[in-house]
Amino acid sequence: MQTNPQPSQLSRRSLLASAAVLAGTTLASTNAKPIQAMPIQVPQDSVPDRFKITNRRIRQSVMGWCFKPMPESELIDHCVEIGLEAIEGIDAKFYPLAKAKGLQIALVGSHGFATGPVNPANHRECIDKLSQSIDLAVQFGAPSVITFTGMRSPNMLDSTAEANCLDCWKKVIEHAEKNNITLVLEHLNSRDDSHPMKGHPGYFGDDVERCIDLVKRMDSANFKLLFDIYHVQIMNGDVIRRIEKYHPLIGHYHTAGNPGRAEMDESQEINYPPILKAILATGYQGFVAQEFIPTWKDPVRSFRHGAMVMDVA
Repeated sequence: MQTNPQPSQLSRRSLLASAAVLAGTTLASTNAKPIQAMPIQVPQDSVPDRFKITNRRIRQSVMGWCFKPMPESELIDHCVEIGLEAIEGIDAKFYPLAKAKGLQIALVGSHGFATGPVNPANHRECIDKLSQSIDLAVQFGAPSVITFTGMRSPNMLDSTAEANCLDCWKKVIEHAEKNNITLVLEHLNSRDDSHPMKGHPGYFGDDVERCIDLVKRMDSANFKLLFDIYHVQIMNGDVIRRIEKYHPLIGHYHTAGNPGRAEMDESQEINYPPILKAILATGYQGFVAQEFIPTWKDPVRSFRHGAMVMDVA
């Protein structure tokens, strides 16, 4: 007499076959569509030597500090050759050259991430630099100026730190509003201590939810979040869902691979094409900037690769 096999006697193959039949039955009964594979970022050896942006659905910018020691004038030329629309994170003395070459200034710097409004002792400096940066943005037609919370102060309550930040920003937001300039608050990760620009231990605005709350409490169309996908992935994750949820409060985007803030290639955990398409689906019309630290032998090839990944169809 044949007995029913015990669970331990069932082969892995038969279990998988049963699961496949069950899955097919479920799909048929619910009229569900099978999940299709999403595209991934392209590998290094697939980048054409003279790649140039063609789709132009993403308005691409690049953060200049990432490509030092390349001269800023050289980076500007590469931007033009590759077909970027804008540049940011360069010395303001190069703004006229960038504009003359046909590039826009996507974002103007201000007080930096260390000396921020968490500490009231920094307020005068932050207000002065933000005000100057707003004027500079107006002069060169830039839409946004970056701001930060700054580093945590010892023994300061989070509620006090938040109030300090809001108090500082409210003293300059009217100047931004009058000039139609958006202040964008950047969320940064505090986990990575391997490099001074890969992470920022001690940064107060390291929770994207806190930064969103600060944006809401500012209650101004000219104060938004700078959604840095690299930093959000490290600290909070769930990137696409957060973009979909918070897109009305987002004024600028930065990109980079993770871990390591490297190229957006297949060695990194962030799959950029679907993220970029999610951004487009929200109706966002601002700039998205490459802000990775090149690791490939040829940084210009890295740059072309980033532009290729971001040039989604």
